[in-house]
Formats: sequence, structure tokens, C-alpha cells
Amino acid sequence: MISTQAWADTRRLWDYHQMGHTLKPCSVAVGLGSHDLGVAETAVDLYKRGLVPLLVFTGATSPTTRERMPRGEAVHYRERAMELGVPSSAVLVEPEARNTGENIRFSKAVLEGAGVDVSSVLLISKPYEERRAYATARKLWPDVEIVSASTPMTLHKYVDSIGDARLVIDMLVGALQRLLIYPEQGFMVAQQVPDNVIAAYERLCQEGFTSRLIRNEQGQALSQTR
Repeated sequence: MISTQAWADTRRLWDYHQMGHTLKPCSVAVGLGSHDLGVAETAVDLYKRGLVPLLVFTGATSPTTRERMPRGEAVHYRERAMELGVPSSAVLVEPEARNTGENIRFSKAVLEGAGVDVSSVLLISKPYEERRAYATARKLWPDVEIVSASTPMTLHKYVDSIGDARLVIDMLVGALQRLLIYPEQGFMVAQQVPDNVIAAYERLCQEGFTSRLIRNEQGQALSQTR
């Protein structure tokens, strides 16, 4: 049973993880690979709305996608985009990346290799990964404008789509931990995390929503320097 307080804390993290950027025309859209084909479908929608002339899908496979996407996340995204009417000439694939940093670095390299001039990127991720993706891109691709996007949906709609509320909360908690510790490790730029978001995160950790936390060799969850 998930308490009323835990749901309130989860909504606070959900809202914080989304950047709230206003969509605008960009040089290219980059769809970050995951289990969620909604990323590809959102990229297609933005392409058809004329916001971007080109899509890049990036991602290999992971333990959570290997069975569902055996040809790789980026390849399955491309196939879905073509099913929805995007011409193959408007899609580039980066099939090697296995984390967000590689998503950004390898997509940048693919675009450079294709001779595409990039001044702005529409960065498409799962809803709760918007801020992490943005902070990573600002670190690794600082000379372009980054506009974050995801499939518009409420927290409860997302929970329904996954079918496991505790898993979703675990993922939101894990994503917040990374925003706290990765800047010190050089993986992303630092983001201002409000005190009420920190408090919500700490309460959820105390409630046991910790399966997606990064731990040290002693099994302790890593935390930021306060």
C-alpha cells in the first residue's frame, strides 16, 4: 500500500523531473532509447508538426529492453517511425549507446559524420528523464541549444502504462539521485534542486523506494555532498 504522503512526494519528483520547455523548431530531434516506444511516437509527432526536419534515434539494448527490442532500441524506434509515415531519409540511427552520456556523445558524432549542421536539439526522453537528459546534454554538447520534450501525460497515466506503481516511484527516486551525484562525477551540469524536492526524495528513500539507487561496494546508496 502506497501512502498518501508517498504519492504526494512522487508527484513532486514527477513535476521536478520535467523541464517545462516551450517547444520550438530545432535543427534535429534526438530520441533517447528505452523500453518506451512513446519516445519514437512523440518524435514522429514533432516531425509531422514541422518542428524538426530530421530524427536521430539512439540506443543499443539493456536488460530491460533486450527481449522486447532484440534489434536494439534505436532500430525499433526507427521502424516505428517509418510505420507512422516518416521517410527513411529523415531518420538516422545510432545503435551503440548504453547510457545517457553515450546517447548524447554518439548522436553528436553521427550528426557530424552525416554533415548535419546543428545549432539546436529537440531532446526527447521518457517524461521523468527530461531533466537528466537536459543536464547531460548541457555538459556534453554545450554549444547547442537544448529543448527538452517527452510524451505529455500525467503521473497516474504513466503509472498505468507501466503497470507497477512501486517500480515507477523507484525510477523517479533513482533519477533524482543521479541529478544529485552525477554533476560531481562530471557526467552532467548541476541543476538547482529545491529543498522540498530533496525532502520528498529523502522520505521516499526512507519508505523503501530504493531499488534504482546507485550503491557503493558496501551496499550504501551514494549521496551528494551537502
